[in-house]
Amino acid sequence: MANNKSAKKRVLQTAVRTERNRYYRTRIKNIVKAVHEAVEASDKAAATTAFATANKQIHSLVNKGFIKKTTAARKVSRLHKMVNAIEAA
Repeated sequence: MANNKSAKKRVLQTAVRTERNRYYRTRIKNIVKAVHEAVEASDKAAATTAFATANKQIHSLVNKGFIKKTTAARKVSRLHKMVNAIEAA
């Protein structure tokens, strides 16, 4: 257990950051899952709408510094490829 003031502060800061990171990780997973579900249902309109939302929210997490720019680009690219595959099939 933390014994001095700075160590106690670090414990509190770690708890806050852990909770925030858990929220953002879950949010990313849910956003991606919504696009996957729309693609699996072969619903082009829903997939396009879900993709637009996912693109915007993933890039907002880049601006907050939660994920790297290249990671966001990779996720968005893969989602976009999936959405475009609906009309090709």
